[in-house]
Amino acid sequence: MVNRLKTPYLDGERLDLGGLPVRLTVNPRARRVSLRIDRARREAVAIAPTPRRLADAAAFAHSRRAWIRERLAALPADRALGGAEPLAVFGAPWRLIPDGRRPRLIAAADAPPRLTGCGAGEVDGQLVARAVKREALEVFAAQAEVHCRALRVETPPVSIMDARTRWGSCTAARPGRAASIRLSWRLALAPLAVADYVVAHECAHLIEANHGPRFWALVRRLVGDETRHRAWLRAHGTGLHAYR
Repeated sequence: MVNRLKTPYLDGERLDLGGLPVRLTVNPRARRVSLRIDRARREAVAIAPTPRRLADAAAFAHSRRAWIRERLAALPADRALGGAEPLAVFGAPWRLIPDGRRPRLIAAADAPPRLTGCGAGEVDGQLVARAVKREALEVFAAQAEVHCRALRVETPPVSIMDARTRWGSCTAARPGRAASIRLSWRLALAPLAVADYVVAHECAHLIEANHGPRFWALVRRLVGDETRHRAWLRAHGTGLHAYR
């Protein structure tokens, strides 16, 4: 059942429409009830402009069950890192060698990087993920230092996160709170230029908290035209978020 006479729907409430996950949300900027697919969370989102319209949003989602089912079914399944093929990390193909040794990334000038010890006999996706996260943090920290130096701001601590809803976040410095930057480790599976754009994006937020013209001017100072990188993330981001 969708319509409820006594108990109102709540912002953030999740519904089960015959096995289809739907989350209700209020967006005051919305002009009408609408529906979208949250690819990272693998659920539909029914949007209402006001709390009073949440019931309308729930009813609209119920009426579009076939559309929701079709869109969710088209999402790529979760997958582990690894396999017979080399794994591209920041665009560089890693050879995965499950030789049972201690995990170690070996880089050589005349050969692709090798990740040894990523399993015993067959590749262990969790061991590969740990190595990718270590590499991601090292690269992110180095790139953040470059961009912060260009912006003439102090480089804050950089950490990685496992979120599937955003690529990065920035906490600007305030009295009693230090600045920090967090970035999705899955960006390591994107080309280096794309990942670097996200790092620059978060560094620019240390100066401009919004996405106004001055913010984008800062980003373009750091990485040039960002539109191609944003387009890459829109086209391939769902596939990256499928990795666990």
